[in-house]
Amino acid sequence: MENVTEGTWDTLPQRLHDKIRQTLRELNFSHMTPVQAATIPLFMGNKDIAAEAITGSGKTLAFVIPLLEILLRREVKLKKNQVGAIIITPTRELAIQIDEVLTHFTKHFPQFSQILLIGGSNPVEDVKKFKENGGNMVVATPGRLEDMFRRQADGLDLVSSVKALDVLVLDEADRLLDLGFEASLNTILGYLPKQRRTGLFSATQTQEVENLVRAGLRNPVRITVKEKGVAATSTQKTPTRLQNYYMICKANEKFNYLVSFLRQRKQEKHLVFFSTCACVEYYGKALEAFIKNVKVMSIHGKMKHKRNKIFTEFRKLDSGILVCTDVMARGIDIPEVNWVIQCDPPSSASAFVHRCGRTARIGNHGNALVFLLPMEESYVNFLSINQKCPLQEMTDLKCTVDHLPKLKSMAECDRAMFEKGMKAFVSYVQAYAKHECNLIFRVKDLDFTSLANGFALLRMPRMPELRGKDFSDFVPSSVDTYSIAYKDKNREKQRQKMLQERKEKQDVEGGKKHFAKNKAWSKQKQRKEKKKKIALKRKHEEGSDIDDEDVNELLHDTRLLKKLKKGKITEEEFDKQLTSAGAKEDGSDMSD
Repeated sequence: MENVTEGTWDTLPQRLHDKIRQTLRELNFSHMTPVQAATIPLFMGNKDIAAEAITGSGKTLAFVIPLLEILLRREVKLKKNQVGAIIITPTRELAIQIDEVLTHFTKHFPQFSQILLIGGSNPVEDVKKFKENGGNMVVATPGRLEDMFRRQADGLDLVSSVKALDVLVLDEADRLLDLGFEASLNTILGYLPKQRRTGLFSATQTQEVENLVRAGLRNPVRITVKEKGVAATSTQKTPTRLQNYYMICKANEKFNYLVSFLRQRKQEKHLVFFSTCACVEYYGKALEAFIKNVKVMSIHGKMKHKRNKIFTEFRKLDSGILVCTDVMARGIDIPEVNWVIQCDPPSSASAFVHRCGRTARIGNHGNALVFLLPMEESYVNFLSINQKCPLQEMTDLKCTVDHLPKLKSMAECDRAMFEKGMKAFVSYVQAYAKHECNLIFRVKDLDFTSLANGFALLRMPRMPELRGKDFSDFVPSSVDTYSIAYKDKNREKQRQKMLQERKEKQDVEGGKKHFAKNKAWSKQKQRKEKKKKIALKRKHEEGSDIDDEDVNELLHDTRLLKKLKKGKITEEEFDKQLTSAGAKEDGSDMSD
């Protein structure tokens, strides 16, 4: 079902509850989006649904409305501890968001209770809350829900509670599987009754999602919805009202341009993406110091208890900056985001599209900007072909102030900032080495001196990727990094205590050094040979420059991999086509 037009909620006069329609009016939702118009009548008509629609298309209401209608039509009313509907989603932020949307409707239906089950909260408290208040509608992340099924020792019998289940929704199903929740989902599905309505919603349809459709849905109606004005043959994955920009700049210029960009747009709301948690920690602190009179917040996957509070607070802001990792890239709906800024391209091309989708949602306009190094410019062409995501160059952003000396002085005055910078640099290089598009993003081509200056490092860190590199043009700080103290007096006190204990231990041992026992020579040899083979393979595969042939080769390999994942070709055919492509390339090289 493609190119479905919008409809009004009045197109469902007999089957849509008056209080639901009243809530929609309160929320200023006068028209249904295409995915809502396509999905709601079918889901309400007791059909299993497998819906695919681009990010920001209004999928949440597409399952919340039918879910409520199905529960309202029940002949036998739900008891307090009976579960009538479960919504499973990959991240706690998305779960909080769905729970909030659901609350707008359930306030008109006091007969229903709802509960949010996510990580970052005390599971014992969740058990207590369910036993006291019930949970006719459950919004949960897979790990916590699976854990709750197993808490019979705490007096919770969720297995019996779900026997009354009418509706199961799997939101962002492709992401659920990307994050490795397949085992948890299979366990959960094993507890649920077969006689139920199931809705599966995703932005992309992968082979893993297809397997989940076959396992969890009965004769599903498949819905693929594109935006109005997009040709049926098009595979465009970004909203039509999104303006996508890129900017080429050196590694030591990126932070300066970022600060300049954000200072010029203080009254707007921005998401700033980095590739790692350590980079978020470092640059989040840095931006707090450089962007005055603006709320700067940071969020990443390693945060435990603060994430929920930060996410909820940022959603309520009219303007501000959220520095984040890809934990915020999927399904999250933050109102009125003006710009999505990608300081580091993500590890996969699909994640690039999902990041951009945090703006220009539900028919609104939005903008996205990605910073690229000169050696990464081919990524623009790759995205245009591989993701149908064209980008235009931003040339009007000017930067006349160098902020790096101040950033460096912050590290010289506080050990915490110095350590954050070192960890950020190391994590960035390690993440870069794992990039999906390794023909474009090549660690060996990085200008490490420029990169270290861009991170305002006081000295180069010790790490395997830097071994044998020449850093004669890198000027380390004159400050002795060993003597830099923490601004936090308690942390510095602990550090001094640890240093004193280490010194006393060395004095007792008489300064003797203890060497770890070497591994067997045969194992050492095997490791060396393995490393040598990997190095030779990289040397053979990677050229010094990236031209159109390299991009075409990468696109060819990516297409083959997608075909393999979707089951269109076998592993033997995949290997054969991959080998034949390589042989052709070798033959062309020989003819030259």
